[in-house]
Amino acid sequence: MSTLVPVGELIAERYELVDLVGSGGMSSVYCAFDTLLERKVALKILHERFTDDEEYVERFRREARAVAQLSHPNVVTVIDRGERDGKQFIVFELVEGENVKELVERGGPLPVRRALEIGLDVARALAFAHAQGLVHRDVKPQNVLLTGEGHAKVTDFGIVRSLGVAGNTETGTVLGTSHYIAPEQARGEHVDAQTDVYSFGVVLYELLAGEVPYSGEGFLSVAMRHVNDPVPSVAAVRPDTPLRLASLVERCMAKWPADRPPSMDVVVSELEACLAALDAKGGEESTMIIRRQVAAAPVRPGRRPRRGFAVLPWLAVLLGALLLAAAIVAVVALRDDSPNAAGGKPVRLQGVASFDPPPGDGEEHSERVGDATDGNAATYWTTESYRAFSKPGVGLVLEASSPPHQLAVSTDTPGFSAEIRAGDSADGPFDTVVAPAKTVGESTTWNLEETDARYVTIWITRLDGVAHVNEVEAS
Repeated sequence: MSTLVPVGELIAERYELVDLVGSGGMSSVYCAFDTLLERKVALKILHERFTDDEEYVERFRREARAVAQLSHPNVVTVIDRGERDGKQFIVFELVEGENVKELVERGGPLPVRRALEIGLDVARALAFAHAQGLVHRDVKPQNVLLTGEGHAKVTDFGIVRSLGVAGNTETGTVLGTSHYIAPEQARGEHVDAQTDVYSFGVVLYELLAGEVPYSGEGFLSVAMRHVNDPVPSVAAVRPDTPLRLASLVERCMAKWPADRPPSMDVVVSELEACLAALDAKGGEESTMIIRRQVAAAPVRPGRRPRRGFAVLPWLAVLLGALLLAAAIVAVVALRDDSPNAAGGKPVRLQGVASFDPPPGDGEEHSERVGDATDGNAATYWTTESYRAFSKPGVGLVLEASSPPHQLAVSTDTPGFSAEIRAGDSADGPFDTVVAPAKTVGESTTWNLEETDARYVTIWITRLDGVAHVNEVEAS
């Protein structure tokens, strides 16, 4: 028996069904005409086979009540809800544009700026919902509609639940869509706002990569990849993704909720910072996918190519001799025992330990300290995620081949404060401050006071959330 209501039917003696927009397992959505207010609306009707199931009916009613609380420009507005002739229905504003899934399937990866704009709209909607005590639990691009002006609106709060309130679909029941499901959701465990953070990270990955991070046959196989597989790097499939944005995607998709950004408000702030960085760069690079190609320069019609050095062979010989001399000088300058441009010898660094003295627990991701000196800016040493940073500090310990005079740090989580301290052992103590505290930007350099110590620590003194040290160089 068909679950669809025929087009042309009048619902509640007011809403005339014009066209079927889409149909899911629980309900169908129609474009309808409101004969009372003479405007088009979206009408969601619960499938008839569920109308006798009180659990489904209550979930449907709960969606209407929940979204009615969410008056926000990036949330689809509820206009009405009712029950007539055995049909449960919700009336929404009609957003006539395509959904984000259709946008990606039609055009592939989005320009970085467009991905950020859509991501910001969705993140703001989820942050607002969380502030009202509601978690969506089915964040996916199919549930993000685009208006004619290009703004994004989140819809389909069909499995929404209140934070901290017991109710339907508690622990043991899996709901959601497998390609966007959080690990804890796939395991049937408790879900909260961090579940939406994970699914949002997957959506952001898809906007940038043009594909979902995990594919497979069937719900279970894909869901288990979210639980067990490493988080893929969006920068690997989309090299022009800004480092800070790629890091945000990775953090949102962390397997454990405690390792994700602490709230959608933090995600919004990070996306705003990424967009501001693109604005600061300006030009084509901030709005388009750049496809770097090398091609021979064309010869303009009607002009003969210049003959260059071919007419002056003695000049070519002279230039060749000069280039050879310059190469010899460069080789000498690059020898390990020769001075560098800053007037000191090259200093090799190796991340050897983390430093988290009491009241800390002595451990701060020691297994990743080598990532700060591996020459790869996409990897990093990381702190724990702190909702409130109350300890004196936490540090990354570096061993230098000789006492350094200058230290340069790059990070994709700017905004924390750090000073540089020196010590005689990787185990500390690090009582000597050799460079004062600075607020760390994407690239920050300290000039160090003279010291004989070969061990230095980047001592983080102020932190909100998490701090990464992607690369450290010294001279």
